[in-house]
Amino acid sequence: MAELRHSTAAAAARASNSPVKRDSAASAASSPFASTSAARGRDDDDDDGKDAHRSSPLLPQHHHHKQLLPSPLRSLLALENPRAPTASLSYRILLAVLALLLFAALFSAPSLWSRFNAPYLCQKEGITLHCPQTKEPLSLWENPRAATTSWKPCAERRSDEPSGKSFVSHYIFDVDHFINYLKDDVRIIRDIPDWFTEKDELFTSIKRTVKNIPKYASAQFYIDNVLPRIKEKTIMSIKPFVDRLGYDNVPMEINRLRCRVNYHALKFLSDIEEMSDKLATKMRNRTGNGNPYMALHLRYEKGMVGLSFCDFAGTREEKAMMAAYRQKEWPRRYKNGSHLWPLALQKRKEGRCPLEPGEIAVILRAMGYPRETQIYVASGQVYGGKNRMAPLRNMFPNLVTKEELASAAEMEHFRKHVTSLAALDFLVCLKSDVFVQTHGGNFAKLIIGARRYSGRHRLKSIKPDKGLMSRSLGDPYLGWASFAEDVVISHQARAGLP
Repeated sequence: MAELRHSTAAAAARASNSPVKRDSAASAASSPFASTSAARGRDDDDDDGKDAHRSSPLLPQHHHHKQLLPSPLRSLLALENPRAPTASLSYRILLAVLALLLFAALFSAPSLWSRFNAPYLCQKEGITLHCPQTKEPLSLWENPRAATTSWKPCAERRSDEPSGKSFVSHYIFDVDHFINYLKDDVRIIRDIPDWFTEKDELFTSIKRTVKNIPKYASAQFYIDNVLPRIKEKTIMSIKPFVDRLGYDNVPMEINRLRCRVNYHALKFLSDIEEMSDKLATKMRNRTGNGNPYMALHLRYEKGMVGLSFCDFAGTREEKAMMAAYRQKEWPRRYKNGSHLWPLALQKRKEGRCPLEPGEIAVILRAMGYPRETQIYVASGQVYGGKNRMAPLRNMFPNLVTKEELASAAEMEHFRKHVTSLAALDFLVCLKSDVFVQTHGGNFAKLIIGARRYSGRHRLKSIKPDKGLMSRSLGDPYLGWASFAEDVVISHQARAGLP
């Protein structure tokens, strides 16, 4: 046994003295991991060794990063004893925060999912547009500027001796009321005197016409250029006459007279008034509960599309026919047609193009008007017919015209003059709860002004921002939620204005 123990000790000594063993021992002694394990071994026996180990510069960098972690995270990652008092409290706080974040994520998940999966503006299938449903806000039928006061009345009359004579059309206006109301301001006659033998040439002869009057001309312009010709020829026609007199640097009495003419002297014939009341009543009682209705002035006739020189959605045949129509009606503006495409793009960006029926339908839906909205369309023959109106009618099926509200027998009397049909549209739009225009013009200006002057300031009027719409509708990456938000924000300052 003594010999066996001796041989074993000798073998161990030889192994420890071998070059391989000495190299591995030296490398283990110089390794930082070896010092770490050694320090961990001494940690159970000596606290001083533990402190020396924590402050040793030979520790690896990732160990210092772990020390920088919060106590609850170290406990959660098993880097610190969770039974310690500080770790237990931090651990509970961490669990409470995580539970709160999880609850918030579950609460907002449906709205985020619907927003991320919301379709782009509208999906088109043939001539049909499919747009997302929107919630109807309470302010859709209210004027945001309803608290403002209406205009001061201008019904006071003059007592000065009137001068000059004029006559008015009797197709749509009550001539007797017009003459009697303005008898103290202007001498008005019903017909051209018999002694005037050039009646047929009054509106066609250059000798009897004052032309080329600039728009919104000053009162002095009429005194210097128009009045001498009237004194010379006695009877003259002035055309165009609309918007020819400006508002600035005009005597107050002239503006007051203009106000009295527009809102007091001009009165529609009784049959037009009665028919318009009947149409407005039918609009409110279509569902049997006195619902509000919207009046949409849709300016998309062939003449308007051609005169605008704007591009529009259509086939090659339609565009070729429109180009030929423009060349025939406006040859000076058309020229050779090479400059029209850049001009059309520029006009659309600047908001100077009439909105198409599909475009105004998308805008109204984005504003929040539901599919069930009652809409009265005031328009002539829409260019493109039923196919052009299909997107608007698809999104708002409760859309009617005066021809659909009234029978053919009721409308027969008014078809004799186009102005009578326009007068019906004017009065129905005037009585609507919301009036929407798709393009500028005197029709919309007169309606908004009359509603404002007559004290109907609670009735809402909307003027779409066509420039913003052209940019938004041309963005293929703009989602419906973002588009609807842009529409609502941009039209907060464009609703209810006179």
